[in-house]
Amino acid sequence: MEQRQPLPPFTRETATQKVRLAEDGWNGRNPEVVSKAYSVDTKWRNRTTFVNGREEAAAFLADKWAKEHEYRLVKELWAFTDNRIAVRYAYEYHDDNGHWFRAYGNENWEFDENGLMTNRHASINDLPIKENERLFRWPLGRRPDETPSLSELGL
Repeated sequence: MEQRQPLPPFTRETATQKVRLAEDGWNGRNPEVVSKAYSVDTKWRNRTTFVNGREEAAAFLADKWAKEHEYRLVKELWAFTDNRIAVRYAYEYHDDNGHWFRAYGNENWEFDENGLMTNRHASINDLPIKENERLFRWPLGRRPDETPSLSELGL
């Protein structure tokens, strides 16, 4: 049986840990690794795209990161209950033409008893920015612990 710690029911500490683990995974930009955090029958709404199942999630992520270059993400816990977590986040990337964007979003997550995400509902808005307006400049990969949070950045 697959499990993904921490397991529900969540406390503030374990919900915060779950959010950081998700952020770390997405910043690693490995679709196969990231997709393992989701149940085999996971259901997503990501903007106007609907994803059904872990295999579709991995394909979605591979396509996303092929288009969103220099991707860097910060997630922040917004609220939680027994097996649900709400997050807000921002990420920066540039497209194939070198145009930079900061995407702002909110996600609602639901987990099964094994800590795998069964539902993910994401609402996201893209804001064109100039390269010199970027806030997320750490080396690609995991965000360093000393990097300011969204709240600290005023986002």
